[in-house]
Amino acid sequence: MFKKSSLVQKLDAVKEYEREPIPAGKFKGWKSFLGTYAGEHTAGTEFVIGPLFVAHGASAVDLVTGLILGNILAVLSWAFLTAKIAVKTRITLYYLLEKIAGNKFTVLYNLVNAGLFCFLAGAMIAVSATAVGIPFDMAMPQLTDIYPNNVGWVVTVFVVGAITTFVAMFGFDQVSKFAMVAAPWMIMVFIAAAVAVLPRLGVTEMGQFWSVAESTIWTGVPLEGQSKFGFWHILFFAWFCNMAMHIGMADLSLLRYARKWQYGFSSATGVFLGHFIAWIASGILYSLFLLESDNSLTFAPGPIAYSAVGLAGALCVVIAGWTTANPTLYRAGLAIQSINPKWKTWKVTLFVGLFTTITACFPALVMMLLEFVALYGLILMPLGAVIFIDVYLMEKIGLKPYYAMATGVQLNWSVALTWGVTLAFCLLLNLMLGVEIFFLGLPGWFVAVLVYIVASKINQKR
Repeated sequence: MFKKSSLVQKLDAVKEYEREPIPAGKFKGWKSFLGTYAGEHTAGTEFVIGPLFVAHGASAVDLVTGLILGNILAVLSWAFLTAKIAVKTRITLYYLLEKIAGNKFTVLYNLVNAGLFCFLAGAMIAVSATAVGIPFDMAMPQLTDIYPNNVGWVVTVFVVGAITTFVAMFGFDQVSKFAMVAAPWMIMVFIAAAVAVLPRLGVTEMGQFWSVAESTIWTGVPLEGQSKFGFWHILFFAWFCNMAMHIGMADLSLLRYARKWQYGFSSATGVFLGHFIAWIASGILYSLFLLESDNSLTFAPGPIAYSAVGLAGALCVVIAGWTTANPTLYRAGLAIQSINPKWKTWKVTLFVGLFTTITACFPALVMMLLEFVALYGLILMPLGAVIFIDVYLMEKIGLKPYYAMATGVQLNWSVALTWGVTLAFCLLLNLMLGVEIFFLGLPGWFVAVLVYIVASKINQKR
C-alpha cells in the first residue's frame, strides 16, 4: 500500500471545526483579525470600486462624507451583530443555520452562498491577472467586455487561480498569516502611488488638493453610459458592500475564533484602510489614467497601477487580488463542505477553486462589481436577520430557538418563507418603485425580521 504524500497528510491534518464549537485553546487574538480584515479589505476590489466611483461621477464631498459615515455603520454591524453572535455560538454560519432551518434548506442556501462567494473570488483572481499579464503584453479587458477576448487572458487567470486555491486549501491559519504579511505593504503602496501621481494631476502643494479633487478627480459628472452616484449611494454602498459578511452573518465562520466579541471592531482596519484610503487612492490613479489615455475604455487595474508607479503598483494589484480571493474561497469551501461533513474541506476547496477560476475568465464580473457586491449581500441578508432573531429574541417571545434541531424537521418553513418573501419584496421595490439595489438592504432586513417572527408563531403553534 502506498503511503500518502506529505502534502496530502498536511492537508488532511487541517481541522476547521466545521460541526463543533471552537475549543478555547484555538481562540485567536487581535493580531489575527487585524491582519485578516486589513488584508481582505485592502485588496483587489479596491482597485475596481475606487475607479468605478470616478466613472459614476461621485463628487469629492459626497465621496468623503459618504465613506466616513457608511464605514462607521459597517464596523458597528460587524461588532454588535456578527461578532457577538460568533463568540456566543462558536460555530460556523452553515452549521448554525442548519440547526435553525434544517438540512434541506441549508443545502440550497449553502449552494447559493458558495456560488456567490466563488463569483466574488473570481473577480479578484481576474484583477490579479490584469497585473500578471503585463510583462506578456496581454490584451486587457475593456469596460464593455463580457466574455474573455484572448487565450493569453484565460491562461493567466488559471495560473493565478491555482496559486490562490492552494493557499486557501490550508485553512484559516494560512489565510490569516498570508494577510498579516501582505496587508501593511499593500496599504503603503496604495498611499505612495496616489501621492506620487498628484503632480501629474496638477497638485504641486497640499493646499491645491481639494480644488483639483473637485475639478479633475471626482468631478460629479459620470462617464458616458454610467449612472450618477450621489451621497446616499456612497453611504449605503460603503455600509452594505460587505452586507453578506456582517448583517448576513458570513463572518461568523471567521469571528468564531475571536477571544472576545470586541474583536469585531478590528474590521475598522479593513474598511478605513481599504474602503476609505484605498478607494480614494485608486480613484486618483484611475482619474490620471483617464486623463492621460483620453478616456480609454480599458478597465484593467494592473496596467492602471503600473502606469502610475511601475512594478510596485503591479505587484500590489497581484497581492491585493489574492488577499481577497483567499478568505473568500475559504468561506466557499466551508459552505460546500457543510453539505456533507465527510468531505475533506481541502478537497472541497480545490473543487471550488477550479469553478472560481473558470468564472474569473469572464471580465463582466469585474465590470459589474458594484452591482454584484450589492446583489450578493442582498440575497444573503434575510438569513442574517433570521439568525439574529433566533439567537436573541425567540425564547423571549415564547418560541423555540434552533427549531430544526429541537424538532428534527428537515425544512423549517418559517425560514424558507422569510427568505422568499423578503427577496420578493425587494424585487417589487426595485421594479415598481425604481428603488436602486444599493438601498434595498435596509428595508429588506426589517421585512425579514417581521416575516420570520410571524411565520414562526404560526408554524410553531401548528
